[in-house]
Amino acid sequence: MIKKSQNTLERVVLVGVITKNQTEKQLEEFLNELDFLTLTAGGKAVKHFTQKLEFPNPKTYIGTGKLDEINIYIESNDIETVIFDDELSPAQLRNIEKVLNCKILDRTNLILDIFAQRAQTSYARAQVEMAQCEYMLPRLTRLWTHLQKQKGGMGMRGPGETEIETDRRIIRDKITLLKKKLVSIDKQMAVQRKNRGKMVRVALVGYTNVGKSTLMNAVSKSTVFAENKLFATLDTTVRKVVIKNVPFLMTDTVGFIRKLPTQLIESFKSTLDEVREADLLLHIVDISHANFEDHIASVNQILTDIKSIDKPTILVFNKIDAYTHQTIDDDDLTTKKTTAHYTLKDWQKTWISKLNNDCLFISALEKENFENFKEVVFEAVKKIHITRFPYNDFLYQEYDEVN
Repeated sequence: MIKKSQNTLERVVLVGVITKNQTEKQLEEFLNELDFLTLTAGGKAVKHFTQKLEFPNPKTYIGTGKLDEINIYIESNDIETVIFDDELSPAQLRNIEKVLNCKILDRTNLILDIFAQRAQTSYARAQVEMAQCEYMLPRLTRLWTHLQKQKGGMGMRGPGETEIETDRRIIRDKITLLKKKLVSIDKQMAVQRKNRGKMVRVALVGYTNVGKSTLMNAVSKSTVFAENKLFATLDTTVRKVVIKNVPFLMTDTVGFIRKLPTQLIESFKSTLDEVREADLLLHIVDISHANFEDHIASVNQILTDIKSIDKPTILVFNKIDAYTHQTIDDDDLTTKKTTAHYTLKDWQKTWISKLNNDCLFISALEKENFENFKEVVFEAVKKIHITRFPYNDFLYQEYDEVN
């Protein structure tokens, strides 16, 4: 985490627009998520600025009047950074910088910065650097100007930080070298996956910060890093798991998020290959989050993009220990029951009626309903396992008879 000083986080304001394609409620949720991203990166959002427009201003994203209002606020409140909720074009960045005398970031740059902080292995660092270079290439002028004025902080990490003299040609050369490096590593990863043999592969997928790593630790008894922050896990982790008498491989993957930068989807191709080549997906959902239905839709969209939406999937609603709901007096006929008042049983009935696949409710942290979880996963894995190792079928029959 990068801080202004030892005890002070970087002070930030967030900016978003309400458009015909994005309602006020949706924007509020996006800005709350951007707030969490900012905290993860090492900043503190002190104010949200919003404006209602038919579509974002192609020159300055927001109107010039609103831009002046933000400028007055940042000058009088010691604001160091302004973060916009959407990816800004190079032209928008240049025009905004003419008005705002501070560091300007967009959602893409912020996410890339978090990835730069979180990357631990050389492979993950190469993937992040590749995404950063592709993002930086059309924005070199802006970045060099800032790097002369700013020392560190959110959005300022990366390959350009120590190479101010780098020009477009060198960045393009660097991209070419990184692509070759990633292709080489991709081949190594493919060989590793091939060497795992015919073992059933189960991949944990889901929105960021839904508890995938915590579940991985609980099931495999491993020590994968887990933290209540966005993108705590970037490096793919594979562990051998045995439930009852069936062994399989479980993979913890990077979390998804709405408006995931296209640069990251491309650079994290091998990480996503773990999902593409999985036999079974465990789609983990944080049921305690107010907008978990939107999270499900976002993950499903990314799975569609990487052509993995048709894989066998078990929907696992996690964090039931953190789930709270309001109650309605059955005699109060004036109060309409909405999804905000659903109990866990209500949600279970709703999702089971809507979906044809399995649906579970657990707490990975407290291991609530864990036996049921293991039983469902066991049956799903066994079904795939038998097709590959039919000679082991009698073992399952023997096990069932004993139990």
